[in-house]
Amino acid sequence: MGKFSNAGGREMPELNTSSLPDLVFAFLFFIMMVTSMREVTLKVEFRAPEATELQKLEKKSLVTFLYVGRPTPELRAKMGSESRLQLNDQFAEISQIQDYIAQEKSSMNEEDQPFMTVSIKADKETKMGIITDVKQALREAYALKISYSARQAVE
Repeated sequence: MGKFSNAGGREMPELNTSSLPDLVFAFLFFIMMVTSMREVTLKVEFRAPEATELQKLEKKSLVTFLYVGRPTPELRAKMGSESRLQLNDQFAEISQIQDYIAQEKSSMNEEDQPFMTVSIKADKETKMGIITDVKQALREAYALKISYSARQAVE
């Protein structure tokens, strides 16, 4: 008669980790593709005005942003409390907009340049005179597609 015994004892087979580096790199690649890094550090306060008729911009790669608002509390002692223009990570003057737009256009593909949109992100307390000056400088730089950033008005 046969006898059942556990004397031989079964061992758990070792875990095969040969495909682990492939999984780690696939996960890393996925994270790199879906994560976007903040490109600009805001040095101005920006509270978007409210609007009722909004459209979402389709191709974000064709959008160039101009920020207008009061300097952040840390920079107010040095820069004052009047509204300022920010291009990329630096404060700028209205006269620098043409060079900035030319630089942004040159970094785009030639076929995409006519579709470039300038989005003005202005604080809702910004005086209209500054916005008018920015728009005039954009006209002189032949940046004729302008959008204004806003948030949906709560009804």
